[in-house]
Amino acid sequence: MSAADRPAGTAGYGEAAEQLAVQYESVSFTEVHRSLLHLYPAAPAAVLDIGAGTGRDAAALAALGHRVVAAEPTPELRAVGERLHAASGVRWVADSLPSLPLLNAEGSRFDLLLLTAVWMHLTPAECPPAMDALARLLAPGGRLALTLRHGPVPPGRRMFDLPPERTVTLADARGLHLLHRGERPDLHGRGGVHWTELVFERGR
Repeated sequence: MSAADRPAGTAGYGEAAEQLAVQYESVSFTEVHRSLLHLYPAAPAAVLDIGAGTGRDAAALAALGHRVVAAEPTPELRAVGERLHAASGVRWVADSLPSLPLLNAEGSRFDLLLLTAVWMHLTPAECPPAMDALARLLAPGGRLALTLRHGPVPPGRRMFDLPPERTVTLADARGLHLLHRGERPDLHGRGGVHWTELVFERGR
């Protein structure tokens, strides 16, 4: 895949895939999701990890007994994830926001959607169609957990500091109601970076 064919939000990730793998895998799924775990469905559930990176979270959820699909548009990260977590049972797909065309074409529905350190790569104009795509993928009663990054943008990356209130409004307009809002520091200790955690539930 040439640089011109890649989603703009993936800029800077392919060439740094091996270094990023070390960074991502240096913190555990439990550390990253500690304050949200009680909101995730019991196994076995259908889980979609969007922007799965190296598959740390996807593999951990599969180990808990969930049926997990990992969507990662950056081929280099996907290859690292498939290598690191080869025995996890995770199904990898090359799909991306804002439309997630491959997964939406499959017609699958998921009990949990994860967007960990992903939403900030979308432009404000991409957020409404992205929320449309997410709403289509959620099963009745399903939950969407996403994190919003705040702070300086690393060189060579495309990120936006999106207001939590706007994301909540976009979700609510599509029948996804806020269950949880929290804040946490950056687990990698990057200066000036902190995160908002949001969890939504689709009505039954």
